[in-house]
Amino acid sequence: MAVLFAAVFNVTSTKAEEVNTMYEVKVVKDQTYLAPDRKEKFDLYAPENLVENQKCPGIVIIHGGGWCNGDKGAPREQNIGTTLASQGYVCISINYAQFEGQKTWPTNLYDCKKAVQFLRVNAEKYNIDPDRIGVIGGSAGGHLAAMVGVTADVNELNPNDLYKNVSCKVQAVIDLYGVNDFMTIKIDDNSISDFLGVARQEAPEVWQYASPVTHISKNDPPFLIMHGTADTTVDISQSVEFNKKLQIAGVESELVIVEEAMHTFHLQPPQKDLRPIVLGFLDRHLKR
Repeated sequence: MAVLFAAVFNVTSTKAEEVNTMYEVKVVKDQTYLAPDRKEKFDLYAPENLVENQKCPGIVIIHGGGWCNGDKGAPREQNIGTTLASQGYVCISINYAQFEGQKTWPTNLYDCKKAVQFLRVNAEKYNIDPDRIGVIGGSAGGHLAAMVGVTADVNELNPNDLYKNVSCKVQAVIDLYGVNDFMTIKIDDNSISDFLGVARQEAPEVWQYASPVTHISKNDPPFLIMHGTADTTVDISQSVEFNKKLQIAGVESELVIVEEAMHTFHLQPPQKDLRPIVLGFLDRHLKR
């Protein structure tokens, strides 16, 4: 019997909540996780002074930028990486294939999944528990994070070249104001046509297949979805409807609506300190 998780939170308070730093954070820039000839790298955010043999959850951070811009070292990604690493998470903020005159789908999704595989393959090196890996992304990164979460069992969307036979499954997903249904999106679709390689009217099946809503199943990991009511880039209905469909499928999903927040906010927007909500979600599903 499917269990529906109907949690929806409206966040309006401006009062900051206390988040105590547990660890100092080490940042290492421009590390390799793809094939040697790929220019895309990752930045590591790791807690220091761990106790002997301590294993931490691993997190892949996926930046936004309309699938054609953005960077792993942008302020939002720094905010997320520093916040999570200070609480005992080992994070890699990745760059991935972006549109440069030719389509990047599904290479960009493969790159994100290879980052998950990378954490598992290098779990010992980075003090990671390979069974406790999550993913977080904003905007275009939110779309890719959601796709990582809902397509673990879709073989044709799983890379099996660089890290052969290594699982791409994650145990928690945080989707910040991502596009979850390309068939209903109301924004200008040029950036979507570019990275998918075709316009919606020419090949609607491609747009549908690249939409997270298409792949929802009861086996998907828990989701935390956040969206602002003042977002004029991605309509909030994208998150509301995605959350509903996850719940109907029996997936644990929470939707946090941030009143008056615009697009691209990080974990400490002026409307509310979101860190306790994010950390609470990740702690429940990734710490033990």
